[in-house]
Amino acid sequence: MKVKLFLFGFAISFFMTSCIQNVNHYNYPQARKVDTVDTYFGQQVADPYRWLEDDNSPETADWVKAENKITFAYLNKIPFRKQLEERLKKIWNYPKYGVPFKKGDNYFFYKNDGVQNQSVLYITPDIGEDAEVLLDPNTLAEDGTIALAGIGISKDGQYLAYSTASGGSDWNEIYVMKIGGRKMLADHIKWVKFSGISWWNDGFFYSAYDAPDEDDVLSGQNKFHKVFYHRLGTDQESDILIFNDDKHPLRNFYAYLTEDKSFLLISESESTSGNSLYAAKISDIDKLDFKLISKGFDNDYNVVDNIDDQLIINTNLDAPKGKLILVDFDNPDKSGWKDLVAEKDDVLQGAGIVGGKLFVQYLKDASSKAYFYDLKGNFLNELILPSIGTLNGFNGEKDEDIAYYGFTSFTYPSSVYKYDLETGTSSLYKKPDVDFNPGDYETKQVFYKSKDGTKIPMFIVHKKGLELDGKNPTLLYAYGGFNISLTPSFSISRLAFLEQGGVYAMANLRGGGEYGEEWHEAGTKLKKQNVFDDFIYAAKYLFEEKYTYEDRLAIAGGSNGGLLIGACMTQHPDMFKVAIPMVGVMDMLRYHNFTIGWAWASDYGRSDDSEEMFNYLYSYSPLHNIKKGVEYPATLAITADHDDRVVPAHTFKFIATLQANDGGKNPILVRVETRAGHGAGKPTAKQIEETADMYSFIMFNLGMEPVFDK
Repeated sequence: MKVKLFLFGFAISFFMTSCIQNVNHYNYPQARKVDTVDTYFGQQVADPYRWLEDDNSPETADWVKAENKITFAYLNKIPFRKQLEERLKKIWNYPKYGVPFKKGDNYFFYKNDGVQNQSVLYITPDIGEDAEVLLDPNTLAEDGTIALAGIGISKDGQYLAYSTASGGSDWNEIYVMKIGGRKMLADHIKWVKFSGISWWNDGFFYSAYDAPDEDDVLSGQNKFHKVFYHRLGTDQESDILIFNDDKHPLRNFYAYLTEDKSFLLISESESTSGNSLYAAKISDIDKLDFKLISKGFDNDYNVVDNIDDQLIINTNLDAPKGKLILVDFDNPDKSGWKDLVAEKDDVLQGAGIVGGKLFVQYLKDASSKAYFYDLKGNFLNELILPSIGTLNGFNGEKDEDIAYYGFTSFTYPSSVYKYDLETGTSSLYKKPDVDFNPGDYETKQVFYKSKDGTKIPMFIVHKKGLELDGKNPTLLYAYGGFNISLTPSFSISRLAFLEQGGVYAMANLRGGGEYGEEWHEAGTKLKKQNVFDDFIYAAKYLFEEKYTYEDRLAIAGGSNGGLLIGACMTQHPDMFKVAIPMVGVMDMLRYHNFTIGWAWASDYGRSDDSEEMFNYLYSYSPLHNIKKGVEYPATLAITADHDDRVVPAHTFKFIATLQANDGGKNPILVRVETRAGHGAGKPTAKQIEETADMYSFIMFNLGMEPVFDK
């Protein structure tokens, strides 16, 4: 949401002069109430802060300004906040390398020298030689708020097309560079969203919307997605429309190509899971004849690559944990589909052809596993990883024996390995030097029972020698939605909490993808309460096993995880001392009316689906379950003015309602970042500031007294 603070200069609205004295002695801005009432299946639901949905309103901007003033006044009084920020800057400042990949005769990789706002794209003809800067997004904006959203390099390595995102928005713009000579071309494409960049011949495919109305850029509903082909040297108005659907405005279309550029694939979706798949042989851009490979949105279909005219497809059709199948393009009828790699006990995450072999990645109890097969589906060998953790990328050419991959875990900073497919051996290529000793910490995975008896995995990380006295400051984090898996990864912000004696717990709730589609489905729609119960019982496990207790437990989550925190803190306000809902979906009755919110209905259902669905959403919607006079946990809600994924109105209305009804002594605050969005591309400087604010708030309200080296 774009809050036009610049329009008001030093003017102070009535929000700053008409504050109310709450029972908890915090002078919150008084948010005006309106008489807006919606009727759902005969039931009236008040929405008194509807006006906060208006992202162009001076009144909304004034409210945000007043809330931020109170929040930062509170944060500035935390005695160790600045020390924590300095510690974060110090441990954040180490070189970070991405996994190299090859196009044409050159290798490409990302690198951040330490605290650069954005990572830089490098190029080198030899991975062992000094690399040159190809594109430095830090030069695009002084404050680092223009980020690279994606890149596409032509197969011959001669051209780079890249998309940028400004201020954290999902809206992208595409530019083109001729790599030789680093010459920027005149090509410029706008209103790109949820798109790849797929090169073919002298141009590329991309997805975009029509230009939105000026007042609806960051909050208006996104409709009529289209796929275009852009030829180099032409303007956007001349781009060729490749694929669209005039009858179904709420669908998305994503275009991509097989590695040999012989097939163009179109994925059609109307939510975050399930898609139809179209394929066309591509020899003439003006004579594309698409075949429908799979129809409907009940299952996922992703083309991994092709073997001649056989498409290798990753699907969960009749295989909730995923399998690889072969589909003959000339005879795509389902009756002719053949299994290439059958479903296993572990969850299939991805696959590709590297060095003439089929590389297949799995998830076992929320940690990575990877194997090689021949192109007929026969098992060859396992990729041995350094420990339990997460494999990030496996980049290699179809006909070369050398590949590179990334690996990370909770106490294992992301490192890059070189892999020899001929010998089956890995060697360390890049390992970061971080100011901490991983040997001082331990990680364990436990399995606890949820309310209905389902076993839920949870990782717990802390310093070695932790005393289980039930009094340790603890942060519980989770997500639980959209088939997304939480896996072990290294985090500087988390490290700052761990080194002060904190315990970090990450629960793998239903609704995620850790155990396949059945696990995902068990946390959706009329089963969404399972997700909240899984989280509540994670907290109970931490209490029962003497890690912590209610007054020493903080909870945090973002996006769908923000909904999780909002639901749990309103259902069980006495179980947590601190709550950090970040960019959360808080209004479950109206979420589908904004930007891409309609695509979440596959997980949530909609309030207009049926009376049963409305009643279920209403029963847990965080905004609608705040009760008068209840003492809620110390709350720091975090959002951003350019978040056009989960519009900040969710958080605004939630906090206004919470402040008006809270009956305790804990602070109820909101931190609204400017020139930032849902999270992707956020400059390092803003990340450090936000992390320092969040963790100082957590530590202070958990009663921690951190000690920092001078």
